[in-house]
Amino acid sequence: MRRKSLLLLAVSGFAGLLVIILVAVAVRVFVNANAYKPQLEARISKTLGMDVKIKGPVGLGFFPGLFLTLQDVRIVNHGMQVASVAEVKLGVEVLPLLQRKVQIDSIALQHPVITLEREPDGQFNFVSAATTGVNLPILNLSSVSLADGFLHYVNKQSAMEFEAGNCSLRVQYLQLSKNNSVDIMKRVAFTAHLACGEIRENDFSVSDLKVLASGKKGIIDVQPVTMQIFGAQATGGMHADFTGAIAHYSIHYSLPQFQIAEFFKALSPHKVAEGRMDFSANLALQGRTVPDMTRTLEGQVSLRGKNLTLDGQNLDKEISRFKSSQQFNLVDIGAVFFAGPLGLVVTKGFNFASISQGSGGNSQIPVLVSDWKVEHGVAHAQDVAMTTNKNRIALQGGLNFIDNKFDKVTVALIDANGCATFRQKISGSFQKPVVENQSLSKTLTGPIRKLLKMGRDIFPGGKCKAFYAGSVAPPQ
Repeated sequence: MRRKSLLLLAVSGFAGLLVIILVAVAVRVFVNANAYKPQLEARISKTLGMDVKIKGPVGLGFFPGLFLTLQDVRIVNHGMQVASVAEVKLGVEVLPLLQRKVQIDSIALQHPVITLEREPDGQFNFVSAATTGVNLPILNLSSVSLADGFLHYVNKQSAMEFEAGNCSLRVQYLQLSKNNSVDIMKRVAFTAHLACGEIRENDFSVSDLKVLASGKKGIIDVQPVTMQIFGAQATGGMHADFTGAIAHYSIHYSLPQFQIAEFFKALSPHKVAEGRMDFSANLALQGRTVPDMTRTLEGQVSLRGKNLTLDGQNLDKEISRFKSSQQFNLVDIGAVFFAGPLGLVVTKGFNFASISQGSGGNSQIPVLVSDWKVEHGVAHAQDVAMTTNKNRIALQGGLNFIDNKFDKVTVALIDANGCATFRQKISGSFQKPVVENQSLSKTLTGPIRKLLKMGRDIFPGGKCKAFYAGSVAPPQ
């Protein structure tokens, strides 16, 4: 027992002596940490290829572990501020200090404000000539964290701009291995947790975003991803494979029972529709650039809803009375089919005000189905139709996301046999859609016999090739 006590005492004494030595070395190295500020600024500036200034003091701490604190750090590139951080805490490994080497083990950022801009030529504001084509060094960090962060992103190529606030990030076991490849995705390994309180783009907002991600040996998994959007909880994920010459991605997303009124608020100040819908997407793509990824886009997209309300027009009343209306046409109603994340680009080309400024009243939509098959960057309508209380409307054609245009899109009134009693075609770009000259209001003027005669002229003998044979049954 006495021998064990002596051994324990000896070990404790040695450990205590080691701590004293290490602290002494640390104090010797960092006792006047502020004197090292110019060297720290120069070293970090060289590593980032940007101008880094430490406006506040540089401090030294010992618990938990040894660390340096840098107060009020500013990062500037080409005369513009890219980021500011209230406090940077650098964890320092103790043992290397015995050889007077400073080895960073962890990085923690408090209250960072980051501004990212993509110029019209595609260049980002944080990229400089000093860092272009330079391989990143080998990294082995136990943790990288960010607390209470704010991001402002501007893409001057696409006029896209958004802000993300109240963000936190914790990356564990971040490693950047030695590899001949310049592709960082093939070298990196990590486990990360990201959360943001709100992401906002104009009137469009996402809240309570949570992301779990991991990466190793060129495989990146981002799942689950959860968020609150349009009054509902969305879930999704992404699997990315960077092991080959070309990156491959698979994406899945589900947004059940979202409020369609909330979605349309991001597109129009006018009240367009009400009710809840289900959206889902399973997509695959590959490539190095956005155009390459768009051309290889494949998968399924579905939007479905029941007991919806279209505000501004009573469709059944207008169709039954054959009234002339400059605002009323099938294309306006067909725009509803594009609702949902897939059609966000498309619906921006429509004037939803024309629906709400109709004859007044509203239309009940018992069933709406919008199923699309995506092949080589073009979404083809598989089963796209809806019913009012007395009528059925269907859509055929495709959405070409490569050229951003409509591909032989036709919206039609469908009878009980699936025949089109009237149809309109949409062509042109998503931004400036072109509707064929013939309009529903012109077709429905005059006696009902003219409409019947038109049907006989189009379908001699009373027969027709079915325009629609999907899952939406005619109204009872």
